[in-house]
Amino acid sequence: MHAVGIDIGGTKIAGALVGDDGTILAEDRHPTPAGDPHAIVDIVVEMVERLSAGQQVIAAGVAAAGFIDSAQSTVYYAPNINWRNEPFRDRLRERLGIDVTIDNDANAAGWAEFRFGAARDVRDMTMLTIGTGVGGAIVTGDRLLRGGFGTAGELGHLRVVPDGLPCGCGAHGCIEQYGSGRALLRMANEIADAGGIGLALADAREQHGKLDGSILAALITERDPGALHALSQLGRWLGQACASLSAVLDPEMFVFGGGVSIAGDLLLDPVREAYLAHLPARGYHPEPVFVTAELVNDAGVVGAADLARIHAASIGASPAG
Repeated sequence: MHAVGIDIGGTKIAGALVGDDGTILAEDRHPTPAGDPHAIVDIVVEMVERLSAGQQVIAAGVAAAGFIDSAQSTVYYAPNINWRNEPFRDRLRERLGIDVTIDNDANAAGWAEFRFGAARDVRDMTMLTIGTGVGGAIVTGDRLLRGGFGTAGELGHLRVVPDGLPCGCGAHGCIEQYGSGRALLRMANEIADAGGIGLALADAREQHGKLDGSILAALITERDPGALHALSQLGRWLGQACASLSAVLDPEMFVFGGGVSIAGDLLLDPVREAYLAHLPARGYHPEPVFVTAELVNDAGVVGAADLARIHAASIGASPAG
């Protein structure tokens, strides 16, 4: 039975008709009117209706950045959209006539990797999505960990440096300030300022006016020493965070998603090294596997659709179409 997955980002809304094996059967895209929550409802409804036309669809799932309640219904807070205690599921349900669920985007992506991607052969996994910030998803015993209020898995706000760099969440020293794409650019600029192995970074910055993700990715691909050093710094911070997470969650696998994950072992090698250096009872504690995500940009819509399908089945919902 098919389901529709919608992934609402800060700049675009992606939608897909997804089969029960995680296969994408049809896709849709629309720019995000971030300042107009009512327009977002209209766009999502129209997208679900287009993707559902002529199909047997049992549910629709929406993934969005922010805090979602444990009932998969209300958006407590969204950083990129003007949602505050937004009853988003109810607004969609009254217009669509099928079961609807709302999930955090990192949870949806992590669930997709668990069900159909890199972690499909394990029961316990932790995923870190390395983008502008650091997102997280935790699966334990084949179940997505939501927490008592629905906001578990905010791994980017694990503190790794007491009184460290200020974070947008209001705290200081969060891993998001040391292990994100934004942090990688900061480190690369610091290396460029220092000269030496940073000469190519400095030249690229002067040529383009600033360093950005695509420039840094190209230099990493070319094995530029300065860019690789920045990536290694990032990996060491992430490995340290994973050691702390492992002491609490004990996952079989850590999955790394987001744009930085395309670096593969260039990222994972320093992650593993730092993980082992900080792992409690090293030598006696079983070591997890470290991998990069497989579904990449499709993970949000696939995970949202599958979570919606599971919820609909649990309440005995009937398909439309």
